[in-house]
Amino acid sequence: MKLSQQGFTLIELIVVIVILGILAATALPRFVNIGTDARVAAVQGIAGGLRGAVSAVQGKWYASGGSGSTVLTSDGSTVNVVANGVPSAAADGIGLAVGCPAGSTTTCNGMNTTFGAGAGTATFQPTGGSATCQASFDASTGQVTTATTNCN
Repeated sequence: MKLSQQGFTLIELIVVIVILGILAATALPRFVNIGTDARVAAVQGIAGGLRGAVSAVQGKWYASGGSGSTVLTSDGSTVNVVANGVPSAAADGIGLAVGCPAGSTTTCNGMNTTFGAGAGTATFQPTGGSATCQASFDASTGQVTTATTNCN
């Protein structure tokens, strides 16, 4: 009569548990740091939105004759502009252009915001991010820049 083995031995179970532990230890740090990746993505997303808003407002300004200090957007907002039809750095400029509610001055689209005046600078930081984790809009040039260091 032949005896057949049923189940796993204790050593086989321990080996499987050790292998799973090693895999978990190498994969865990990748998932722990997901907040940093989310903040970097948020900064890059708002930077893309800022660039699109600047282009749309500037295009509408040129299409309407290239003069005036305001542009009426498709949602009915009146965006204040500076030289060459670039939105101003204020909440009633770039803030309205990216869809911030009228009168919002400290938060917009899930970001902490700091608006400038006229041809100044506006910054957008993800909640929980540092001052070196932000998208900045310079109304004097119409340029959008990002800083994604220390987004943890």
